Amino acid sequence: MNYNNVSFEASFGEHKQFFASNLPELCFAGRSNVGKSSLINKVLGRKSFARVSTKPGKTITINFYKLDGVRLVDLPGYGYAKISGDEKMRFARLMEGYFGEGRNIKNVFSLIDMRHSPTADDIDMLHFLLDAGLPFTVVLTKSDKLNKTEREKRISAFKEELAFLPDDTQIIPFSAEKGEGVEKIRAIIEEKAE
Repeated sequence: MNYNNVSFEASFGEHKQFFASNLPELCFAGRSNVGKSSLINKVLGRKSFARVSTKPGKTITINFYKLDGVRLVDLPGYGYAKISGDEKMRFARLMEGYFGEGRNIKNVFSLIDMRHSPTADDIDMLHFLLDAGLPFTVVLTKSDKLNKTEREKRISAFKEELAFLPDDTQIIPFSAEKGEGVEKIRAIIEEKAE
């Protein structure tokens, strides 16, 4: 797969704007400021293809990117407290519209900050994916921010915190700085594109 052959397709703030799901879609989900845009940029080998925001809660649209016969979908960050009730309702409708439309979703990369326990929103997202029968991969972002001892402690803690997940759930530590996990994520994208 040629990761240079990627193009921005569209950005939608309302689910009624979506185009037809005519390609396999791989989504990136996670709370605000978990590093979704940084991960997408690293996987694509680009510096600033997906917009990286300094302010959490900035991505309030679903962004679609086309890549060699697949579509990468950057979902809005969830769990940001400083948005209005109207925005929260719009966000809920947007996500329900996306996941409830029978789109060709081949995998959801569910991003969790490796430095911390999963939030209630992270747990809710994983339960939603399980209940919906959607294939997913857990990606533990910001792995480079932990030293070896801290990392081992967090991995051990995740085994308990995410014990409700099936035993075969793939969990990938990821670093946008060092590139850890990039090849594993690319392998999933390429496998699901076939």
